[in-house]
Amino acid sequence: MADASADDIRALRHEYAAGGLVEADLAPDPVTMFGRWFAEARDSGIHEPNAMVVATVTPSGQPSSRFVLLKGYGDDGFRFFTNTASRKGEDLAAEPRCALLFPWHPLERQVRVEGVATPLPPADVAAYFAVRPRGSQLGAWASHQSRVVTGREELAASYDEVEARFADLPDDAVPVPEEWGGYLVRPEVVEFWQGRPGRMHDRLVYRRSADSTDPGGPGGWTTERLAP
Repeated sequence: MADASADDIRALRHEYAAGGLVEADLAPDPVTMFGRWFAEARDSGIHEPNAMVVATVTPSGQPSSRFVLLKGYGDDGFRFFTNTASRKGEDLAAEPRCALLFPWHPLERQVRVEGVATPLPPADVAAYFAVRPRGSQLGAWASHQSRVVTGREELAASYDEVEARFADLPDDAVPVPEEWGGYLVRPEVVEFWQGRPGRMHDRLVYRRSADSTDPGGPGGWTTERLAP
């Protein structure tokens, strides 16, 4: 049976012409370059510019991806927080290699990161958890992410129970759930993609030097251009 929407989908296209990216535009290292683009994405008014896709893989090779929020970046890598017993947490425990994607469509840009994730220290996790909104703190306790539940009522009852349990505690005293934590993704490859007319997009890639011991300095990276 033919897909009735196929023609409409094939006709969906947009000519990218907002800008370009040449080698002279690049910063000495990808973290500095990311900072420039992230500031432009934030200042442009894009909804949740720190939203990124995290792609993981199981030991058997089954990939999966989902959106999470970036909560920090620096020369050492990109940070995010989540339930470590979730599917992504189980994937990363078995295979720490992962990929990140920042899809800044209104700017006709994307940033792709390939790297290795390591758990953040408990002190870093606790410091961030203490400043989360109270609802998010309680939700982290109430929801055992990726587990099967009988329905929304089960989740609501779990939330109500947690809300009552911690009712007398101020926000910064709600403890961190045992299965909640964070990750630092140390980048090995970072690609900056800028849409161009005729699908002749600019793709400039930083690759960490094989002998680099610098976590992100100018001397630790090589760059190259990829065909679109």
